[in-house]
Amino acid sequence: MTRERLRSFCLVAGWVSALLLVSGCVNVPDPNRAAPNPEAAPSFDSRDAKAPVNEDTARTRRARARLELAAAYFQRGQSDIALEEVKQSIQADPNSPEAYNLRGLIYSGMGDDAQAEESFRRAQVLNPRDPDTMHNYGWFLCQRRRFDEAAAQFNQALAIPQYAGVPRTLLTSGICEWRAGHLDTAEATLKRAYDAAPSNPVIGINLAEVLYQRGDYERARFYIRRVNQSEETSNAQSLWLGARTEMKLGNQQGANELGLQLRNRFPKSRESLSFDRGSFNE
Repeated sequence: MTRERLRSFCLVAGWVSALLLVSGCVNVPDPNRAAPNPEAAPSFDSRDAKAPVNEDTARTRRARARLELAAAYFQRGQSDIALEEVKQSIQADPNSPEAYNLRGLIYSGMGDDAQAEESFRRAQVLNPRDPDTMHNYGWFLCQRRRFDEAAAQFNQALAIPQYAGVPRTLLTSGICEWRAGHLDTAEATLKRAYDAAPSNPVIGINLAEVLYQRGDYERARFYIRRVNQSEETSNAQSLWLGARTEMKLGNQQGANELGLQLRNRFPKSRESLSFDRGSFNE
């Protein structure tokens, strides 16, 4: 498994309610298909004979195969199976920081905080400068309201030169600051995330929500309109935030237009029901 493929597990997508989800990994094996047998020696024809597979290489391949399977099962929400696969990966390669990082995510999702934290710390011992582990561990700490420790992890990740995940870590850090009640700091951090990835609707909606919470409705309108201008980037939460923002600005017609979209596209959503009740101050 490449670092880029496992890295997709670090992406944290937050929406208006600040309920965040670790995104599924892309381009991983489908567990419903015939799974590779990690114990089987890789086959090669005579043209490969000059490059025999030694025991260490075979062990590494078994570990990676197990890790890919663990990632695939975790993506599908099958945490028990994912955990067994990642344990097999670690047995084959006890020094894989990626495996311990994934194990931390799995245990975190299962509510086993002690094992999750031990896994993240072990991953950091094996690779102290891995920003992906810092990101995941930081979000784990934020969820447990250990905000100062979380901020330290995020800041360490952001300090890694050429770190490709800057926007998502800024997003996650900003949401954590929001959860901690620091709306001014959250706004500044989310604005940095937006500047780094202005086309990311997840960042835009979180920034708009923080601005709404701060009473800066004009600026909230600017960011939420960019999200709602396309059906591909908008959803029930973004349309509801847009409607509430328009109401705050005295634009009843604009609020009704967004509410009509909400009813048509998401008729059974909580947000649509709130609009029908006129509960704009929820």
